[in-house]
Amino acid sequence: MARLPEYEYRMPTTDADRIRQSIVFKLIFILGVDPKDAKPEHWLNAAMFTARDLVTESFLRTRRSHIDHKKRMVYYLSMEFLLGRAFTNSLINEGIYDAFKEAFQQLELDFDTVIGEEEDPGLGNGGLGRLAACFLDSLATLRIPAMGYGIRYQYGMFKQEIIDGQQVEKPDLWLDKDMAWQFPRPNKHYPVAFGGQLHIEDNVRCWEPAEKITALGFDEIIPGYGGEVANPLRLWTAHAGYLFDLADFNKGDYFAAMRNQTSDENISRVLYPNDSTESGRELRLKQEYFLVSASIQDIIARHKCRFDSIDTLADEVAIHLNDTHPVLAIPELMRLLIDVEGWTWEKAWDTCCKVFSYTNHTLMSEALETWSLDLMGRMLPRHLDIIFEINKIFLDEVRALGLFDEDFIRRVSIIDESNGRRVRMAWLAVVGSHKVNGVAKIHSDLMTTSIFADFAKLFPSRFTNVTNGVTPRRWIAVANRPLTAFLDKHLGTNQWRLHLEKIAALNDLVDDKAVQEEFAEVKRANKQRLADYIEKELGIKISTEALFDVQIKRIHEYKRQAMNVMHIIDRYNQILENPDKDWQPRVFIFAGKAASSYYVAKKIIRLINDVAEVVNHDERIRDLIKVVFIPNYSVSLAQIIIPAADLSEQISLAGTEASGTGNMKFALNGALTVGTLDGANVEIREKVGDEHIFIFGNTVEQVEALRQKGYDPLDYLEKDPDLRRVVKQIVTGFFSPQEPNRYADVSQAYGDYYQVMADFRSYVDTQYRIDDYYRDKGNWYRSALINIANMGHFSSDRSIAEYAENIWNIKPLTEAELPPEDDRFSISV
Repeated sequence: MARLPEYEYRMPTTDADRIRQSIVFKLIFILGVDPKDAKPEHWLNAAMFTARDLVTESFLRTRRSHIDHKKRMVYYLSMEFLLGRAFTNSLINEGIYDAFKEAFQQLELDFDTVIGEEEDPGLGNGGLGRLAACFLDSLATLRIPAMGYGIRYQYGMFKQEIIDGQQVEKPDLWLDKDMAWQFPRPNKHYPVAFGGQLHIEDNVRCWEPAEKITALGFDEIIPGYGGEVANPLRLWTAHAGYLFDLADFNKGDYFAAMRNQTSDENISRVLYPNDSTESGRELRLKQEYFLVSASIQDIIARHKCRFDSIDTLADEVAIHLNDTHPVLAIPELMRLLIDVEGWTWEKAWDTCCKVFSYTNHTLMSEALETWSLDLMGRMLPRHLDIIFEINKIFLDEVRALGLFDEDFIRRVSIIDESNGRRVRMAWLAVVGSHKVNGVAKIHSDLMTTSIFADFAKLFPSRFTNVTNGVTPRRWIAVANRPLTAFLDKHLGTNQWRLHLEKIAALNDLVDDKAVQEEFAEVKRANKQRLADYIEKELGIKISTEALFDVQIKRIHEYKRQAMNVMHIIDRYNQILENPDKDWQPRVFIFAGKAASSYYVAKKIIRLINDVAEVVNHDERIRDLIKVVFIPNYSVSLAQIIIPAADLSEQISLAGTEASGTGNMKFALNGALTVGTLDGANVEIREKVGDEHIFIFGNTVEQVEALRQKGYDPLDYLEKDPDLRRVVKQIVTGFFSPQEPNRYADVSQAYGDYYQVMADFRSYVDTQYRIDDYYRDKGNWYRSALINIANMGHFSSDRSIAEYAENIWNIKPLTEAELPPEDDRFSISV
C-alpha cells in the first residue's frame, strides 16, 4: 500500500474554557443554531459532539493497538443493551465531568437541565440488557479487546404510560432528538437472507433465499474509566431501500412501491415484538437471525482484514452468546465456513466449538427459547438443515458411548420430538459451545442438577459459574453524586472506581457515629430528590422521613410484585384495626414494564394502581402508607430511585431468579435487602452477614418439596385469616368497586405457581421485623454502610476478569501496547 505522510493531530483539550468554546463552535457550525435561539436539547447535542471528540480519540488509539499487536478479540452478542444515557457516563469515565459542568456555568446554563434532555437508548428492557451494558463498561475499563453487537431498535421496547391505572404502550421515540453520539458506518453493510429453498448441486446443498435485506452498522463508542481505552458497540439497522419499486411508483401505486421496503425494515423497529401471534413469532425469529448474520459476517470480515488466513479464526476470536437469542450464530457460522469458505464439516464444527461460549439466564424451562420446525424451515431452511446434521452427529456420538438409554437420547436431542417438534435453542448452545456459565453460584449449581443435568453428565467440565456484577461508575459515580463525594472523602478519589474491592475499607468506619450521620445526610438528599421527582411528575407528595420500600424491575409473576401488593393490603387492614399502634410510615415504590402480551403482568400493574388509589386517599391511614407506581421505568429513572431506597425488595420465588443485578445496585447504594435465598441474594448474604439482610420464605429445596407433594394454595388460605381477607378483598372488588370482577379471572385461572401463598406469612412477619429495625436509625445506617462496604465482589470488573481468564482466553492491552498520548495519527491508502 502507498502511504501518505503523517499529519499533525492535536488531542482535544479538557480545559473548561476550551470546552466551552468547542461547545459553542459545535452549536453554530455543526448544528447550525444561533446561541440566542438554542434550546437545552441543542446545547446537549453540541456538548455531546464535544465529548465525543475526546471519546473518539481514545477509541481510535485503542483500535490501532488491537491491530498493531494482533490482539485476540471477544465479540459479545446480545439482543439487549440497556445502556442508559451515554453523555454523563462518558464524562465520568473520561475524567471531564467537572470541566464540562464548569463550562456550562460559564455559559450561564443549568448543567442538570441540559443533561436531562438526553433520551435513554431504547435498546433493552430488563436485567439481561443492563448486565450487557455493565459488561461493555468493564470490558473497556479493563482494556479487554472487545466489541459488542446488537440491534438499533428504532422504537425500543415501548414507552409506558399509565392511563386509568392500566399500562398503555406507546412508541419510544428515543431517536427523535437526534442525539449526537453514534457513528453511522455506511460501509459496514451485509446482506441478510430469509426463506427460499435448498437444492443439491454436485452433492453440495445450495440455499436460494426468497428475500434479502441489508444490515447497516452504527457504532456506539463505550469509553472505559480513565479514558485510555474505548470499545465499540456495533448496532445493526435494517435497510431495504433497493426494494423500492420505481415502476409501481410511476404507475401511481405509491403504497405498493414501498410495501416490501416497509415490511423488511420492521425487523429493527421494535424490541421484542408481540410473539403471541404467528406473525409476531416470525418477526422475532427474523430479528434474531438478522442480528447474528450481520454480526458473524462482520466478525469474519474483520478477521480477514487483520490476519492472513481465515484458518486462524479460533485462535484469534471468541464469540459470547448472551442468553439463547443469538444462538443462531452457531449454524450461521457453520453455513458461512462451509458454504462460503469451502471448509469441511469437521473443520468448521471444531472451530465453532472453540469459538462460542454461552451464558444461561434462566432455570425456568418455559422461558427457554424454542422454535417450531415449520417456522424455522420456512424462514431459515439451510440453518435447519445444519441443525439437523449437528443433532445427528451429536446423538450418534452419545449412543456410541454405550452408557445411556434411548430416553436419555430423547432428552438431550436438540430437536424436541414430544412438543410439536421444536428446536431447543439452549440445547444447541450447550452442544455448540466450549463453556456454559450460570450467573450466580446457586443458579450455576442448579443449572447442572436441573435443566442441564443430562448435559452435565456428558460435559462435566463445560459448565462453570460467573456471578454477575454491576459497574460502580454508572451505579455510584453517575447515579449517586452525594455518595460519590462521601466515598471520595473517606476512601480516596479513584480507589473504589477502579478497584471496588477497596470499598471494604469502609468497614473500619461503620461504628463511627459522625460517619453514620454523614451517610444519613447522603440518604436524605437522595430521598428528597426522588420525592421532588414524584411530586413533579405524579402529583403525589411523600415524606422523606418514611421508609422508602422499593421494588423496581420487569413485571413478572415469578418476581412476585403481587406478594408485595398483598403485604400492603394487609398492612392497610392492620392500621385500620389498630390505629393507635406506633406504625412505621412507609412509601411503597414500584416501577417496571409488563410485556405487551403478558395478561397477568399487566393485571398486576393495574392492581398496584388500584390499591394506590384507595390507600393514598383514605384519610384514616394518615399517610402511614403511600403507594407509588412510577411509569416508564428506565436506567435514568433507576438512577434516581435506587440511591433513595431504604429497603430493596428481591422477593422472587427461590430457584427462579438466575442472579439479579438490581439487588447489587441497591446494596451498593446503601439499601438493605428483603429477599428469598434466590439468585445472588445468597452471595450477598454471605458477604454482608445474616444480621444485615432480611431473608424470608422457603428455600429451593422446600419449594421443590412442596411441588412434589402437590402444592395447594388453599391450605395456606385456610390457616391464615389475614391472607384470606387480603385475597377476598382483591377478588371481590374492594379495590376495584367500579368493576368488582376485575381480578376474579386471575385468581381462578392461575394456581399460584410461584407460591405466593406459601411465603406470605413469612414475608409479612419479616416486614414487621424491618419496621422495628428501622426505628433504630443508628443501627440501620450502620447496616447500610456494611452493605456498601462488602459489595466489592459484585463489580462487573470482577465478572469480566473471570470471563476473560476462564472462558474467553483474552489478554488485556498492556501499558506498553497502548500508544502514548502524544502519538500522531497517520493515514495510509
